[in-house]
Amino acid sequence: MEVGIVTLGVSLAVPEPHGGLLQQRRLGFGDSAAVCIPAHVTLLPPTEVPVDECPAVEEHLAAIAAAGRPFTMRLSGTGTFRPLTPVVFVRVVEGAGECGLLQQRVREPGGPLARELPFPYHPHVTVAHGIAEEALDLAQRELAGYEASWTAHGFALHEQDGEGVWRLRREFRFPTTAAPAARLPHQQTAARRPQTTA
Repeated sequence: MEVGIVTLGVSLAVPEPHGGLLQQRRLGFGDSAAVCIPAHVTLLPPTEVPVDECPAVEEHLAAIAAAGRPFTMRLSGTGTFRPLTPVVFVRVVEGAGECGLLQQRVREPGGPLARELPFPYHPHVTVAHGIAEEALDLAQRELAGYEASWTAHGFALHEQDGEGVWRLRREFRFPTTAAPAARLPHQQTAARRPQTTA
């Protein structure tokens, strides 16, 4: 029997009114992908996962969220990955470190979402991708003075449907008070191993 496959992604949403504004600007620059992709900071890029592993994925993400805490996100100005890839983005100038730690835990070796990235992780909010150079230039120029900030209270798991649209599957909220760091399910066995001293 063939096991079904789903395409999952993990991201930190850009909340309203900022998210809607950036999504509309992305559409205005001629990037039609904005219809399918709300404004976000990626923590896990599109990743194929067997359907029967989805419960383990959600348990893994819930443990990460339980060990986290809210943090400030601030966006300011623009950048680009050109000429490597035709992308213009809004910069994450505060909260980048927290995003980096989260994405490391999401992809942790031995976990259900373990994978290597083709490029070093760089948190950002895409505002134009794969469109004409002139339109990319316009996006980079027009949003150069953009500023936004908010408190991140969690992250979300999305699933891509057959039309290429990303649908929210589940949200994972951070505790409102600080809690001891929780071990991920696949770390429990290792944690029980007795330690020796020299």
